[in-house]
Amino acid sequence: MTHNLKVVGSNPTPATKIIHNIKRLKPDLISRAFAFAKHINATSTFDESSRNVEDLLILDPAEASWQHHVMIEFRTLSNDHPDLAHSPLLSAALLTLQYTQDHGSIGLTKTTAFKRVFVHWAVEHFEWPGKSSEEMFRYSKVINEYEFPPLEVLHYLLITLRLGRHFKGEFRLTKRGAELAQTPGRLFAELIPFFVLEIDHASYAGFAERPFGKWDVWMNVTNVEADHGTTERALFASFYGEEHDWDNAGWREMAAFSSCVLRPLEWAGLLAQASEARDGKHVHYVFKTPLWRSALKLDTDDMLKPVSVQ
Repeated sequence: MTHNLKVVGSNPTPATKIIHNIKRLKPDLISRAFAFAKHINATSTFDESSRNVEDLLILDPAEASWQHHVMIEFRTLSNDHPDLAHSPLLSAALLTLQYTQDHGSIGLTKTTAFKRVFVHWAVEHFEWPGKSSEEMFRYSKVINEYEFPPLEVLHYLLITLRLGRHFKGEFRLTKRGAELAQTPGRLFAELIPFFVLEIDHASYAGFAERPFGKWDVWMNVTNVEADHGTTERALFASFYGEEHDWDNAGWREMAAFSSCVLRPLEWAGLLAQASEARDGKHVHYVFKTPLWRSALKLDTDDMLKPVSVQ
């Protein structure tokens, strides 16, 4: 299986490489981030007066750079919970595990990637957001695993979580994988938190640097900012300021944030995105899905305002 995926901490970005970006973070977000930080550990010796923003927003290089997520709690969901259907990654995992059960195994190439027969099946059955089978096959009738990133990522996750294994040129289920194939709620609990919080998303997104920040801040702020829907640019601006846009020098930072924060949350089924053309530009909207509300318990939940009904 040829891929560039990594678990966070396996090759973390040096803190000194991104300290210069701290000035880009909005002051009001820094204040909120410090408020979140007080709750990180009941035994913490956190000193608010020190206001050492580097300690809050950047982990030591010896630590996983995106691993500071003690304030993110995933609730246990029943196997028949209807909101699980919002997760493309969970659905793809169930389909892959069940396919393997039905066929006994999935063939592997010499580089241990899934063979094209299964890749084509996955393209047709995953119903992946933004990657319809019609679009995928429009430009090529032959698709390899690496050309369908969701499958490449899923393959890595199934092996890493020991839900499947490679044996004599085939992908086969482990006993644990076979059990979780029948229990979507349990599979969600194993798969989604690990995918969102533990995977270095920059390693497969094609970016040399990660967006700077931490999952607890990103998710707690997004919990409030996107509660009734927002635009991608407005959400980005709530973290890093309003000077960035897709048509200026800030596009790289926006692309990194979109690919390494918003996209994983969409793949997990926690966010949904839509776009429309407006004044010659594509405006991207971000919404929390019902699964976000069902599965996540965050410190900012008490800041949410109910939707007003006219």
